[in-house]
Formats: sequence, C-alpha cells, structure tokens
Amino acid sequence: MSLANRMALASPQIRAICVEANEFPYLSNQFRVRGVPHTVINRKASFVGAIPEPDFVAAVLEGAGVPTPLPDPPPQGGREAEASPAQGGTEIPARGPSTDISAS
Repeated sequence: MSLANRMALASPQIRAICVEANEFPYLSNQFRVRGVPHTVINRKASFVGAIPEPDFVAAVLEGAGVPTPLPDPPPQGGREAEASPAQGGTEIPARGPSTDISAS
C-alpha cells in the first residue's frame, strides 16, 4: 500500500487516488507524467520519484499549503521536558480543508 493511501486511511481530510499511468493516457497527459511515481497534490503541486517517508510527508504538507513547524532545538542541561506553546514550545497548527493526493 502506498504512503499516500496510508495517509488517507489515517485522516479523513486526505484522499488518495492511485492511477496506472499506462492505462489512463489522457490523465498522464493532463498531469504531464514523465516518470513514476508522479505525485500530485490538490492539482496544484507535484513531485516525481520515490522519496523517504519524512520527505514525502513534508512535500505533501508543503504542496497542500500547510505550514510545517521547524523542529525544536535539542534540550539543554539534560532536561527533556517539552515546553508548552506559552513557554516557547511549538504548537502544531490545525489542519485546513482536505488534501487530495494522486499518484501514478
């Protein structure tokens, strides 16, 4: 199962559609597929190739226009307690409208 499909199973805000590029040439032409996998996000952004899972997720979020927080710096002084947003920690933003992911 593709990562796009797993993301769709994990969130009702994501839909994933996998299309066989050779069986649907009109879609391949419409999305200018020149290599596979060719991933399209909300018909606005796309990328080609198999990439590591963290990079895939980051590319999908970026393509969907979801701001991604920068990772927190490593804790200093041996303390590993997480800071709340009020204490300067990172708050993960709420997701907006659903995201469509198409892969061929």
